Amino acid sequence: MRAFIPSETALVLGGGGAKGAYEVGAIAALDALADKWNISVGKTKFQGLWGQGEVDGHKVVLLKPLTYMNLSGDSIAPMAGFFKIPADHVLVLCDDITQAPGKLRIRPSGSAGGHNGLKSIIARLGGENFPRIRIGIGAKPHPDYDLAAWVLGKFPAEDAKALSGRYPDLEAAAKLIMDGKLSLAQSKYNG
Repeated sequence: MRAFIPSETALVLGGGGAKGAYEVGAIAALDALADKWNISVGKTKFQGLWGQGEVDGHKVVLLKPLTYMNLSGDSIAPMAGFFKIPADHVLVLCDDITQAPGKLRIRPSGSAGGHNGLKSIIARLGGENFPRIRIGIGAKPHPDYDLAAWVLGKFPAEDAKALSGRYPDLEAAAKLIMDGKLSLAQSKYNG
């Protein structure tokens, strides 16, 4: 992946959720980035809440799709098109139920791996060539537990602490990715 040059814009997005029901890990992580980077995510456009700012010389657009998670590409693709952001400058934050709470998996590209939100983004962006940070939220408490209720619900305090404890790493990883140092972000922050 090439480095973002200052005249180019990065689109960083988290999760997706209709009527305020968000994926907890990715949206909370995006909110933490917005707070740290002093970017207000309150404007509405293309079925999402968004805001823009500058981070270490990089133009950044933060986006929270308001679509259902499995339709999040319907918000992301038009936003990327509006700002003329190429797919490899779209950094996706998404929840991962296969990873322990707080575990990060940084990838330069790849398949959806069963994640319906990533499937939608891949379909709407026209390919898999965009970086993503999968944020571990842990498995459902028991097999019969409704997946949507787990992903959209309130996490146990211990899990929420594990997630928030990784926000500094997530921010550092995002900055490295924008600097074109995805491999370094992987070696430092995967796990």
